[in-house]
Amino acid sequence: MSDILTDESWMRYAIRLAQRAEENGEVPVGALLVQNEKVIAEGWNQVIEFHDSTAHAEIVAIRQAGKKIENYRLINTTLYVTLEPCVMCMGAISHARIKRLVFGAFDEKRGAVCNALHLTNAPFLNHHIAWQGGILEETCSQLLKDFFTQRRLKTKKPRIE
Repeated sequence: MSDILTDESWMRYAIRLAQRAEENGEVPVGALLVQNEKVIAEGWNQVIEFHDSTAHAEIVAIRQAGKKIENYRLINTTLYVTLEPCVMCMGAISHARIKRLVFGAFDEKRGAVCNALHLTNAPFLNHHIAWQGGILEETCSQLLKDFFTQRRLKTKKPRIE
């Protein structure tokens, strides 16, 4: 199987995790860590559930992986995530020494891979991360758009004239 097909397969898995977040009223972002063609950890946004602003999908997966392999260094792993990571998550990805990052939707406002910031190869970091964005981009983007459209509809107040 080619790399792109493998990346798409893993991204489909991440999308299912994002849907779990959405089912719980969380922003639908999912992430998984793969090592040697096996999932070693998975996560989805759980900031509301855990009352923890750091419980982004990537952080949840990184914490789980560290516990599973009993090491904070996640050498030779690939992180798949449905949305371009933010600055907090990119810091954790770098410190964990994740080898490769693959994401779906680009985040033009807050993305710290190639949009708002470029932290995969920042000169002040000791570790540089190979990355690929836009895998199943339309599906990942649509999941987020639909979520926020529904959220706005629920919170929209009727006009009193």
